[in-house]
Amino acid sequence: MEPIIIEITILSPVQKVWEYYSDPEHIIKWNFADESWHCPAAENDLRTGGKLRTRMEAKDGSFGFDFEGTYDEVAPPEKIRYHLEDGRKVAVVFKEIDNNTTNVEITFDPEQQNPYEMQREGWYAILNNFHKYVENH
Repeated sequence: MEPIIIEITILSPVQKVWEYYSDPEHIIKWNFADESWHCPAAENDLRTGGKLRTRMEAKDGSFGFDFEGTYDEVAPPEKIRYHLEDGRKVAVVFKEIDNNTTNVEITFDPEQQNPYEMQREGWYAILNNFHKYVENH
């Protein structure tokens, strides 16, 4: 299956976008697809070989899951590459457009259980939530 690519432009400097994307204090405030979910925990050892761990849960307690990856490349504030526990690869590229504009592009390998478009929409919803969080804080 082809990798899925999503991107968004954020009206904030690249250093702020990088920090809000990688700092667990911020991750827990944006890392969910909609308001019925939340991210109660996040740990991020942002270095090659380090781990990213987040917990996503429905606010009503009906469902939750852990998301874990191991970093393959960390190049602040431009690129993060990691692989998930099942071997799928993820790349996040932060491109400075100008002093107050950053493009974020995420490329990820789809998993087999859910339809391609559903995965794209889910990851994009989280990226869009990130976009709103960065621009409003």
